[in-house]
Amino acid sequence: MKFLLRWLLELLLRFTRSLDLPMLAVLLALMVIGLATQYSASNESVRGVTMQGAFYFVGLLALWVSSRVPMHLLKQATPAIFVLSLVPMVLVLFIGGGKYGNHWIKLGFFNVQPAELCKLSLPMMLAWHFDRFRLPPRFMVLLGGVAIIALPVGLTLLQRDLGTAVLIMATGVFVLFLAGTSWWWWGAAAVLGGGGFAFAKLAPIEWLSFLRPYQQDRILTFRNPDNDPMGAGWNILQSQIAIGGGGMTGKGWGQGTQSHLNYLPEHTTDFAFSVLSEDFGWVGVMVVLALYVFLIGRCLWIAADSRDGYARMLAGAIGLSLFVYVMVNGGMISGLLPVVGVPMPLISYGGTSAVTILLGFGVVMALRAHRPVHR
Repeated sequence: MKFLLRWLLELLLRFTRSLDLPMLAVLLALMVIGLATQYSASNESVRGVTMQGAFYFVGLLALWVSSRVPMHLLKQATPAIFVLSLVPMVLVLFIGGGKYGNHWIKLGFFNVQPAELCKLSLPMMLAWHFDRFRLPPRFMVLLGGVAIIALPVGLTLLQRDLGTAVLIMATGVFVLFLAGTSWWWWGAAAVLGGGGFAFAKLAPIEWLSFLRPYQQDRILTFRNPDNDPMGAGWNILQSQIAIGGGGMTGKGWGQGTQSHLNYLPEHTTDFAFSVLSEDFGWVGVMVVLALYVFLIGRCLWIAADSRDGYARMLAGAIGLSLFVYVMVNGGMISGLLPVVGVPMPLISYGGTSAVTILLGFGVVMALRAHRPVHR
């Protein structure tokens, strides 16, 4: 009996040696909360929860496999991974579909969004690119990094998916930051970003004519959703009602009215966090945000502890990217940012997003488990 227990323990240790257990525990907690939110948001639909659970299972398998890949092999394979991730980005332009653009590929009974893969392959490619040169990068090296970013971002814009394009660009920009680019670049970027925000908030309507009609509606709704409460402003207003209705401790699991009475649109995807806010209140929101903060901090700690430039830039970029996803979705559902169709990580329904996120954290675990021992 002792021999059997010892053998099982050794087997368990062998299979979990590459995993970062604190990070895995937090990811599992978020997935449990995500399934509970989906059950409530979908009016207690077992099918939707089962599908999301299947996506989580596939994502956990991807996490485990990627965590066991030695860092030097991961680094060598990075250019090929990046090129392969661009192939479906091109294919989707010809065979894709979607409500607001051609950014989904239908595979049997589920859809795949190729752009999600670039949220991981792009920072990998940029970390590989900058790791070959002395840091901080010279102008020509930096220009090469910008060209790498432009490829997936441009292909995503051709799919008419502005929100995902911004997120992909953010993952690349974080690598530029971690590579040690000059602070005046970031000052200029801050000025441009602030100018873009002011333009969206204050520019005359005629100046928005270069945008597509649904994008113009999003900007105008962002300015003042009360202008069209029964039309373009409906989503934001109902989301704000759901968030405010949750109060301190929420109405209780499955007791929220906004999703159950179909007032809140897209309640399993873009506005799933609004459902969580209504069900579990401020306390539930703070618990989830604390879990996100732990994941982000863990990634940054692994990046700071790394002795390899590739690992440092990649782990840091993955952690900071999670911060952007949470901030954009949180700002979107509360009316602080325009609605751009960005899901809340591991809370909103979505297979490609969940698998990619878990795969990314598996890569972070691999960077820590297989880091060099000596400088």
